[in-house]
Amino acid sequence: MAQITRRSLMMLGALGVALTAVPAAFAAEKLMVGAYPSNPPWEFKNAQGQFEGFEVDMVKDIAKRLGMEVEISDLGFQALFAATSSKRIDLAISTITITGERLKSQSFTQGFYDSDGALATADGSKIKKLEDAKGAIIAVMSSSVGEKWAKDNQAKYGFGEIKGYDTYQNMLLDVQNGRAAAAVSDFAGMSYYFTKMKGMQIAERIPAPDDRYGLMMTKDHPLLTKVNDAVTAMKKDGTLAAIHKKWFGVDPEPSSSTVQERPLPKAQ
Repeated sequence: MAQITRRSLMMLGALGVALTAVPAAFAAEKLMVGAYPSNPPWEFKNAQGQFEGFEVDMVKDIAKRLGMEVEISDLGFQALFAATSSKRIDLAISTITITGERLKSQSFTQGFYDSDGALATADGSKIKKLEDAKGAIIAVMSSSVGEKWAKDNQAKYGFGEIKGYDTYQNMLLDVQNGRAAAAVSDFAGMSYYFTKMKGMQIAERIPAPDDRYGLMMTKDHPLLTKVNDAVTAMKKDGTLAAIHKKWFGVDPEPSSSTVQERPLPKAQ
């Protein structure tokens, strides 16, 4: 019988520690995601305090394809940009539109939803279209594409004050209660919200053919290509279309960015 020396036992012990450490290291690998929690049907918290929604289903599926766990943090919309920049999170969701300005400091996956905007008012409002909003207080989400659009078109339509909000609910409540005349935000989000929030309506849809929602990541994140490839796979195998039907009740348009692969956005 071979003699077991003290040195042999030490080597076996070290090997055992190394082998048991490997699975633990892989199990601990998480995709850290930030989300604004009041943005249905894209992301919101259910009665149990857990995140649900279109983009939540997306990132869970992506993490599964990457062999990772996913952890979602509750953040304000504006805080998402600082969180990716500081590397507190890997990825941000919350209907974030891909823009040239944002691509200077952030990275994005390909677009997965064509993001038309809308003008919303309370029922009975005299504002029926954008041209009727001259001198009106327009409510927007701070730092959103809706805010940028409203400011860019303020002179054209003669808008009065552009009033920024930190939460979607407060923005719409102020319109409902007359503290703002109308809101400018994303068409899909407001349409879904109004199925539950009565007394509100879409006055006019604002086409944005080149605007798309993407998953925002830390600039040049090492997982960007893999996450983007996962989005492509979700389009090709029908997973993303199924998520669309789950949350909107209809199939996406065949030519839309929910179905068709798009190029990875690059800063100009």
